[in-house]
Amino acid sequence: MITRIQPGARMSEAVVHGDTIYLSGQVGEPGDDVATQTRTALAEIEALLAEAGSDKSRILMAQIWLADIADFEAMNGVWDAWVDTANPPARATGESRLASPDYKVEIIVIAAKA
Repeated sequence: MITRIQPGARMSEAVVHGDTIYLSGQVGEPGDDVATQTRTALAEIEALLAEAGSDKSRILMAQIWLADIADFEAMNGVWDAWVDTANPPARATGESRLASPDYKVEIIVIAAKA
């Protein structure tokens, strides 16, 4: 069974298949600094995981895209304060041009259902 959470014409914010939850890339408010955008994206991730029946301790994999890799430390400062250190996910971080030049970070996660 497949469940789509907050589906739109182009994409769903999350898709649940079996015991796995796939989240779309989450971003912050355009124009905010990278730390603020990271906090906003992580709050959205927490809300979507809760709606799907999970939480951040069940994240299996995170992909983090930065518009400028120079923002790595600022993003990591927010991530490190947020991540469940008892259950850290696998993670990859890279630099990429994002959908808008006003976005500084996009975070994609895959999680297990609780």
